[in-house]
Amino acid sequence: MDVVPTLPLSPDELLTTTRSVRRRLDLTRPVPMELVRECLEIALQAPSGSNRQGWQWIVVTDPAKRDLIGRIYQRAAHGYLASERSAARLFADDPERAEVQRRVGESVAWLADRMGQVPVLLVPCIEVDSGELPAGNQAGLWGSVLPAAWSYMLAARARGLGTAWTTLHLAYEAEVAELLGLPATVRQAALIPTAFHTGEGFRPARRRPLDEVLHVDRW
Repeated sequence: MDVVPTLPLSPDELLTTTRSVRRRLDLTRPVPMELVRECLEIALQAPSGSNRQGWQWIVVTDPAKRDLIGRIYQRAAHGYLASERSAARLFADDPERAEVQRRVGESVAWLADRMGQVPVLLVPCIEVDSGELPAGNQAGLWGSVLPAAWSYMLAARARGLGTAWTTLHLAYEAEVAELLGLPATVRQAALIPTAFHTGEGFRPARRRPLDEVLHVDRW
């Protein structure tokens, strides 16, 4: 395997420049499994509730399976993009933010039609005793896999890989579970396309000012 050097990023640079990569995913360059394993080894250092480590990781590289997952994702994404909750429809009364959202919607549509072509699809999962999600507080359940998935994305960024956090396929979670042979006690948390990226590096995104969202002691 060609050695992929870790980028010389400070912790702050890594945290502020790990972006959702869609259009800039390189669909033609293979991603070595050993590189994915490196990122997952780092992900396994994340915290989990009671140190249970109930996470499971499905790495999909088989072209036929990727194509089928891509078709499922495309169906879900097109339904989402046509709905009122689409990213492209948000903040319509704010011209500046509306333009950003329009570009987000376009990039979502681009990936929707190409998900099956991404070299690696990662499906982070969590074991659930009964297979049924709890009716009450689910923070502990998802908090035992989502930090690890984010660590994977940070590790990927540090190695020149692009990723995107997606969950639209969960509208058809059972179909993907059957395709991947998941037992009933394993639930999916996300679908993370992973590939080398094209172009130059990434910069911090514009965000709402902290003082608009910060509350000290009470709302």
